[in-house]
Amino acid sequence: MTNPAESLVSLLDLERIEVDIFRGRSPEESLQRVFGGQVAGQALVAAGRTTEGDRPVHSLHAYFLRPGRPGVPIVYQVERVRDGRSFTTRRVTAVQQGRTIFNLTASFHQPEEGSFEHQQPPSRKVPGPESLPTVAEEIRAHLGALPDRLERMARRQPFDIRYADRLRWTPEEVKGAEPRSAVWMRAVGPLGDDPLVHTCALTYASDMTLLDAVRIPVEPLWGQRGFDMASLDHAMWFHRPFRADEWFLYDQESPIAIGGRGLARGQIYDTQGRLLVSVVQEGLFRAQ
Repeated sequence: MTNPAESLVSLLDLERIEVDIFRGRSPEESLQRVFGGQVAGQALVAAGRTTEGDRPVHSLHAYFLRPGRPGVPIVYQVERVRDGRSFTTRRVTAVQQGRTIFNLTASFHQPEEGSFEHQQPPSRKVPGPESLPTVAEEIRAHLGALPDRLERMARRQPFDIRYADRLRWTPEEVKGAEPRSAVWMRAVGPLGDDPLVHTCALTYASDMTLLDAVRIPVEPLWGQRGFDMASLDHAMWFHRPFRADEWFLYDQESPIAIGGRGLARGQIYDTQGRLLVSVVQEGLFRAQ
């Protein structure tokens, strides 16, 4: 069986079908829609493949416009908006079966020395990743065994995810819970040495748990979901180089949920507490 990390690298390896047009695979899944992190990661690969290799991405802003269909290829059309002395800008449109499903704008910056630096420390201390159980281990401990659907997902999961906070399993437990969550993550295997692959892999991962923070005061994260949930937009700022196959802490919070929409913010740190990436996302929540 192919290692899930290798499958992720393959998923991010787009086919170039024209100078600025790429085609990405969309695996056949039992999900109703293509995972948003996959589309964002592939779109960022397309943008990065049209830039100079010494300019890493420093920010992206994206909108999820329509749900993608699993099993149907996605075409990524890149517009070269700007090639400046210090910054490069690309706009990517993702099209599936003739319909635009996703838009992304990414900015790339030539590395330079700053005249000053500062960083606020992480807002709280959490246990290290090696001392925590995996999500699958926590669910097995609670349920005795993983449901078939979750067992299949766990075998294909490209990231090891470990919740730093205690999981809540009943509606009574979620009452009064703060709308925040922290998880340790890393790819389950090596991702190679291409910095763009690591950036796009982390972009993929950034959409996996961020909206959990919105749901935590409302319902248990695992079990029967009471809401239909979808990502609306996604923004990221990349501050430092990193490897997505090394442990990183994703500290997430939701400052507000109102009008059927919930906002979530995330900060990604390495094991030394250095801030690597900042993330903001809004999601749609409708009662099923």
